[in-house]
Amino acid sequence: MSSLNGKVVLITGGARGIGAEVATRLRAQGAKLVLTDLDEAPLHALAARLGSDHVLPVVADVCDLASMEAAAAAAVERFGGIDVVVANAGIASYGSVLQVDPATFKRVLDVNLLGVFHTVRAALPSIIERKGYVLVVSSLAAYSASPGLAAYHASKAGAEYFANSLRLEVAHLGVDVGSAHMAWIDTPLVQDAKADLPSFTKMLKTLPGPLKNTTSVEACGKRFVAGIEARRSRVNVPGWVGLFRWIRPLVSTPVGERDVRRAVPELLPQMDAEVAALGRSLSARSQALEADEHAHV
Repeated sequence: MSSLNGKVVLITGGARGIGAEVATRLRAQGAKLVLTDLDEAPLHALAARLGSDHVLPVVADVCDLASMEAAAAAAVERFGGIDVVVANAGIASYGSVLQVDPATFKRVLDVNLLGVFHTVRAALPSIIERKGYVLVVSSLAAYSASPGLAAYHASKAGAEYFANSLRLEVAHLGVDVGSAHMAWIDTPLVQDAKADLPSFTKMLKTLPGPLKNTTSVEACGKRFVAGIEARRSRVNVPGWVGLFRWIRPLVSTPVGERDVRRAVPELLPQMDAEVAALGRSLSARSQALEADEHAHV
């Protein structure tokens, strides 16, 4: 029997992509789930598919601490507590520092970094009580940089160091903390970027070796669940991503940046022109969710 059987797991960004895949795998191992997202329809559809007796869907905005506290309270009321929290919700903006919409840049930081804090802050009392596990979803983006994605890289680097600091704060309480670092995963975030920006696909081709490749959501979910079960301090997807943590100082040298630097004079103006033509610095799906959220405030 899995060690996750009967455990209560709260996952943000649980309606699609990595969140939904991890939820599906955890439920197969007997976990009880609290899934939060702004995307109400797929969130409730997933909960119904996984079994409403063991899954609690909560429409919540990670940017709002009160909203996440309400989700954590609902988890405690329904299942008695929280054993694991996966701070997974994340978005990305499009465009250079000069082109990106400033409000969108801020929203990326709000979701990807402050959203992690709000999620963990809300769940932490129960996690401490149960000597549980926190998984903060960072990225390979914490170890490297890409032009046109400054907000995303800044937020994911911040998420990694948030996890590192939290680990030191709660280790003596019996709580383990991990950070997840993924290369390109075939999620809606990456799919939307490829669909919106031909320059994004071209930029990927300039990256060295395996950095060009995209990993399946299924493979990512499998590694996440293994990491949660083992309460690992690092979850790398694919495994070679962990090497970048050690060679990080070299990645940001002129030699490490050589191929990308060569591509920037052509591809970054192309990306900015594409962003201007779109009239948005977010994917259409994320933009619609943002608009819907503001309409209900």
